[in-house]
Amino acid sequence: MLRLFVVLILSAGMACAQDRRPSHCIALASAPGLSYIHKASYREPLEKHTVRISYVSHASFLIQSHEGLSVVTDFTGFATDVGFVPDVVTMNHAHSTHWTATPDPRITHVLPGWGQFGEGIDHHLDLGAMLVRNVSTDIRSFGGIEENGNSIFVFEVAGLCIAHLGHLHHEPNDAQYAALGRMDVVMAAVDGGMSLDVATMMRVLRRVKAQVVIPMHWFEGWTLDSFLTGMSDAYEIKRLGETNVELSLRTLPNRPTIMVLRPGYLLEP
Repeated sequence: MLRLFVVLILSAGMACAQDRRPSHCIALASAPGLSYIHKASYREPLEKHTVRISYVSHASFLIQSHEGLSVVTDFTGFATDVGFVPDVVTMNHAHSTHWTATPDPRITHVLPGWGQFGEGIDHHLDLGAMLVRNVSTDIRSFGGIEENGNSIFVFEVAGLCIAHLGHLHHEPNDAQYAALGRMDVVMAAVDGGMSLDVATMMRVLRRVKAQVVIPMHWFEGWTLDSFLTGMSDAYEIKRLGETNVELSLRTLPNRPTIMVLRPGYLLEP
């Protein structure tokens, strides 16, 4: 009953049904290149056709478009104490560190990654400059499995296909891979225990062939290092030492790249 009550509350913040803009991430068979450029405060304006991704904490990222749209992933109710309110938040309910039952009412679009137990949920939020959609996956729940209880969210913005894998607990099946489509940038949990084990996560990432992977949901340095070592044969490793990175579709890096960001709450410059 509690879970149903939360879903009803969150549904009030979701967009109404709409004619769906086709996904370019699914439609395009091959990915253009992308490049990473200078890091900056989340308050600074972005160049045209550029996206800024800031690692807030745990599994929360701020994604910003040059048009001024903003999304916080796996939103827990807190990303900053400086008064910033995103346009969209996405959430997963594997643990309380991935969602909140009391999102700020000023947030226009609140997108839970789950529906009624076992039924999943379907989001296709067209904001013009950004399309936000999801693909439901299963989660472990109370010693069992909750089918369709998690979501992988995909953000189509500035020509990029950006995927946040959420609290993924199993390798996607062929239908889920197809629904996800092309991925240019992927945020992936690499804790190796509470979510997907590292070997399986590496297999998932090798299959999706994203040009940029951003690790998240790591608690100890050794879990991150184990992941980086395992992927170093196929990916260049860059420890950026920054909380954010700006990405565009301009040029492809010499090699697919894992970019390690430093988590940090949003602060004024």
